[in-house]
Amino acid sequence: MTHQRFQHQFTMSAQANNDEVRVLLGRLRQQLADFGVGEGTCASAELVLAEALNNITEHAYADQPGGPVQVCAEVGSAMLRFTLSDRGIPIPGSRLPKGQHQDTQVSLEDLPEGGFGWLLIREFTKSISYDRNDEENCLVMTIPNIPES
Repeated sequence: MTHQRFQHQFTMSAQANNDEVRVLLGRLRQQLADFGVGEGTCASAELVLAEALNNITEHAYADQPGGPVQVCAEVGSAMLRFTLSDRGIPIPGSRLPKGQHQDTQVSLEDLPEGGFGWLLIREFTKSISYDRNDEENCLVMTIPNIPES
């Protein structure tokens, strides 16, 4: 099996709230672009990270808003790997949700408010894993680094 080599690595931190997460996402996207990651891959990474960070903000820190979150990004020619760490509550059952397809063939009023996040994360990632060690959640996601044509 061939191991992915990562040419660049960087870490960024923020408080898990909507304003700081929005700023963090912009900084992450800019750093990826600075390392030569194409626009399409940057957009995919931002979408996946936004969903995961939103889950941390809303669920892991539900009892303690604004807790710390850290994102370590590794950039390789074929793959990007993101490790998100937080000290919030663990994922129930220590198992990642599967993500369910939602019925979108309903009236606007009947569309579900949520339930799309894990499906999007799973659709855009090549691999995803979750672990809980020493009161810390660790979510690792890889996405393909697709060259621009």
